[in-house]
This record gives sequence, C-alpha cells and structure tokens, in this order.
Amino acid sequence: MAKKFPVNPSHPERLCWGCDQYCAAEDMRCGNGSDRTQHPVELFGEDWAEWDLGPPETMQAAAADDPAASNPPACPVDVAAGQRP
Repeated sequence: MAKKFPVNPSHPERLCWGCDQYCAAEDMRCGNGSDRTQHPVELFGEDWAEWDLGPPETMQAAAADDPAASNPPACPVDVAAGQRP
C-alpha cells in the first residue's frame, strides 16, 4: 500500500519524492536516477494542491468549442498517393 503523500512538507529538499521510499537526498536506495525528484511544492509553489484543472470532459468540451482545435490545417501532400515533399 502506498504511503500518504504529504501536501506541504516542512523541508521537501531533504527527501527524494520519486517513489514510496522517500529516501534522503544524499542516500537514495531506489536507483531512481542520479538526481532526486523534487516535491511539487518546490516546482509549483505552496498552492499546488489547490489548482483545479477540471475534469477531462471539461477540457475536451472547450476544445470542441474552438474551431481551430477541431479543424487542423490540411496536409499539402497526399500521403495516400505516395507523394513526398
């Protein structure tokens, strides 16, 4: 069972956040690369957990409202006919 992920740890720079082991930054046991994985609070700020991107259906509906997103530009080359640029 996975450990509960801390939302706003007091010293996130002391640990690697790449797996459930939460190794010390100087003693990574999992082999998750040569550098430690940063906590989201280090990358995005203290309010990272409050961001609400909305459900995927909302983003798809917004893309459907944008005609440019649903109608990509036509390819100038007829790939089916074997034309090459």
